[in-house]
Formats: sequence, C-alpha cells, structure tokens
Amino acid sequence: MMKPLSILLLGTLLSVTAHAADQAVKSISPDRLLINGTSQATLGLSQSWTRPSPQIERVIIVFHGRLRNAQTYLRSVERAANQSRQRPKTLLIAPQFLDEKDIIAHHLPDTVLRWHANDWMAGDKSLGAKPISSFVVIDHILKRLSDSKLFPNLKEIVIAGHSGGAQVVQRYAMIGGKEDALLKKEGIKLRYVIANPSSYAYFDAQRPSPVDTTTCPTFDTWKYGLNKLPAYADKETPAELEAAYVKRDITYLLGERDIDPNHPALDKDCGAQAQGPFRLARGKNYFEYLSKRHPEGLNQRLVEVPNVGHNGDEMFTSPEGQAALFRPF
Repeated sequence: MMKPLSILLLGTLLSVTAHAADQAVKSISPDRLLINGTSQATLGLSQSWTRPSPQIERVIIVFHGRLRNAQTYLRSVERAANQSRQRPKTLLIAPQFLDEKDIIAHHLPDTVLRWHANDWMAGDKSLGAKPISSFVVIDHILKRLSDSKLFPNLKEIVIAGHSGGAQVVQRYAMIGGKEDALLKKEGIKLRYVIANPSSYAYFDAQRPSPVDTTTCPTFDTWKYGLNKLPAYADKETPAELEAAYVKRDITYLLGERDIDPNHPALDKDCGAQAQGPFRLARGKNYFEYLSKRHPEGLNQRLVEVPNVGHNGDEMFTSPEGQAALFRPF
C-alpha cells in the first residue's frame, strides 16, 4: 500500500531538516561584537547599535536553534514586531553561534568565534586559542545595551529562544546574571521567553518518572541537572541558583502540537527522555516541578500556543508569542 502523499512529504522535510543541521550555514550574519579585545561574536541586528538611539524602549535578543539560522529568527521577530506595532521602538538582535564548518566554508578569520557541534546550547566554551563561553557572549550584549549614552530610554530587554535557542535561554536564566546589577542600576528590566526546548536543567534528581541510574548515570549532569556545571558558572549552591531562578520573569511558550516523540531535532539522550516523551510534555512537567517546589508562587507562567508544533516563526508571530515578547511595560 502506498503511503499518503502528506506522510511522504513530511518524511522528506524531516530528512532535509536533519541533514541541514550537519551542513555549513548558508548565511553568516553581518554584524560583529568584539569580546575581550580580539574575539568576534557574530550577530544580526535590525538597526545599528553604535550611535545613540533614544527611540529604543525595548530590545529583543532571539536565539536560533541547531540550524544556526540566525537571520531566519531575526526575520521572525521582525514580523512579530511589525504585527504588534512595536517595530519603531524595538531593537532586534539575533546572535549566531557558528560551527567550525561554517568558518571553513565562508573563509572567516580565526578571530570569529565558533563552537563544536551544539556545545553553545549549554554555555560551553568556543574552540580556538582563546575559548569563550556562549554565555559570555550574552553578557557582553547586555553590557552594551546597558550603556545609557547609547540607549537612554531603554526600559526592557527580552531574551528569547526557540528549540535549541530556548535551551540557551533556560540555562542562561539559571546560571547567568553577571550583568543583572548593571541593568538594575540603569532601570532596565530583564525578561525571558523560552519556546519549545528539548530539555530543561533541573535543580535536583527528581524527574517525572523514576530514572534507572545504571542505564542513565548522567541524567542529572549539566545540561540536564546541576552536576558538573560549566566553567562559566559561579560557585553558588543549587539552593542559591534556584532561589534566583524562580524570581526571574519567565514565560514558557509551548506549541500545542509539539508532541512528536520521534522529531529529528528532539533530544533523545536518556537525560532528556527522563523529562518526558516530547517537548510539550517536558515543558509541562518542568513547570509542574517548579510549581510544586514553590507553592508560594512563581514569577513565571506557562502559555500554550494553539495549533502550532515545532515552528519558531509560528510560535513568535502567534498572538501568544507576540503577547509574550511585547508585553506592556
């Protein structure tokens, strides 16, 4: 019996998507941010951020997934900003975490930062003589945005990500925050939007279902738990990290149809599988986990996006996505 055309097309699309993740990116974002005097982070901007911009009241920093297609995500949040009528007073930034194959294919200089595979998702250091954590890149972006001479009227920064980018955002919200004091001093609020990640970092060994540690000894190791944190992390205790995390203003944005346990980009490591069978379940499980640990209430919320699966553009341009990104001050 022949398979329905829709199933054949879906299979082809998933195969192409999986293959694309192993190839060099087609587009390198044009902008650079100098870090530590020599290294260059790659990013896309909706407008220049080198001259005073008094019209800017909000900044959206959006992170790509494992395809490293930063310009695609930049266009998605541009559409969301246009639909929300927030474009004139919003600066949009899309960092790009390149792979070694991207550097080779596009003949980029050694000073441009690159990572091994998906190591950037967990805050690991870049390759090369002067390795830099992907989270340090975020710190430098935030430091630039805190310059009141450049952004005298900036009220809010939203750090958002979809899929692999959402993993970056969730882990950074957990162990990041080196620029928090500076942002607070300047009166700039920081929010997070975490859309459809494959997994989350837990604060202890509890999971939705019991874990066989003999077959999955690393289920509670970073990036799934707090064991063996990356070098970027300060030496706070798990309790201190959790106390800070639950105070973060976070929206977990989950696609109602992101329910494929065999999705090619779904993390199928046993540490991720221990959190649930697919992304929607994993997100709900994590929010329930936090809610039970903090019955006094969270500064966080879970929002389901109806009729949307694993699609960053549809997530961010949906009414729910726009509301999360462009919440009234």
